Amino acid sequence: MHKPQIAFFGRRNSGKSSLINALTGQVVAIVSDVPGTTTDPVRKVMELNGVGAAVLIDTAGMDDEGLLGEQRVARTRAVVKEVDLAILLFTNNTLGFFERQWIAECKKWSLPYLIVHNKSDEVQLDPGVGVELAEELAADVCECSAINGEGIDLLLELIAKNLLVITPPTTSLLGNLITKDQTVVLVCPIDSEAPEGRLILPQVQTIRDILDHQAIAVSLTQESLPAYMEAGGRPDIVITDSQLFGWVEKWIPPHIPLTSFSVLLAHHKGLFAHFLSGTPVLDKLQDGEKVLILESCTHHATCEDIGRVKLPNRITSYTGKSLSFEVVAGLDPLPEQLDSFALVIQCGGCMVTRKQLRARIAAVLAQGVPVSNYGMALAYMSGIFDRSVAPFR
Repeated sequence: MHKPQIAFFGRRNSGKSSLINALTGQVVAIVSDVPGTTTDPVRKVMELNGVGAAVLIDTAGMDDEGLLGEQRVARTRAVVKEVDLAILLFTNNTLGFFERQWIAECKKWSLPYLIVHNKSDEVQLDPGVGVELAEELAADVCECSAINGEGIDLLLELIAKNLLVITPPTTSLLGNLITKDQTVVLVCPIDSEAPEGRLILPQVQTIRDILDHQAIAVSLTQESLPAYMEAGGRPDIVITDSQLFGWVEKWIPPHIPLTSFSVLLAHHKGLFAHFLSGTPVLDKLQDGEKVLILESCTHHATCEDIGRVKLPNRITSYTGKSLSFEVVAGLDPLPEQLDSFALVIQCGGCMVTRKQLRARIAAVLAQGVPVSNYGMALAYMSGIFDRSVAPFR
């Protein structure tokens, strides 16, 4: 389920952290009179009245100064490309250079925003200023105070109203691939990369989607797949971990659709066409070229890590070329010289929003660099690319 991402922007000591705490009724963000208390963006998943589960993001002051300040502002600016709604704070009836600069940034990235005159317990919003700004900026304007609670309920209503307009309806992972009472077999490896006592997120999301379709989910490991098929198993579709494509394909008759969790996510996130056209570049890689691996989660790497170990090894073996690999984890900044890479390979992206993933891939495509994803790359190198993507063509 998509949790809307709501970011709070404003100058230092404009009350961003206090307002977030007032909205949630909890001490989510550190509050201090010292300018620049908030450094890197701070994210917290919270339940908001009228909104539901949402990710609130407290950011550094847009007017931060000095070398470190510039770095903090750069981090804050990066947030604009990733969130669903911006809450822009100003005080003392003064919407100045920094605020207007940030409004321009929001417009640049088509990010909807609300204008909040904060700290109204100290200086109230001039009604004339509020009307002028609402007309000029074509945005909702309200005033709030974290001290006396003024405007908090109205702000929650405005957030809910704007999210209702801008947040797309939840889409199904499996879409029209399955119908009621059909059987979906999920091949889930249990190795050192599997979290102890639970499944990884794409597997959980897929099982939930199957249940929502009132279909039948059969989860098993690759070791159990032969016995299941030999005992008369008749799946309507098989979804496997991408690393097992070669093994699983041998046991699944050609007439049964076969794909992977990663390919499923590529289609769900709306980047399927880009990955489809970029994946064959694997055959064109040359000695000395660089490949960028994008992991959207952060975790402790092991000898079985797919992005840092298995995928680079597989590409090197497949191409027979001397290549170099670079990995960017989570939402860390992308390398400045993106056009120095011959290919970018993105993970499934289960831990990030559709907008966050699309923003990163858009930056890559803008430099003319082809893109693929884990599942499609592995399927291509396993010789079953066409079969793995056939359900979505």
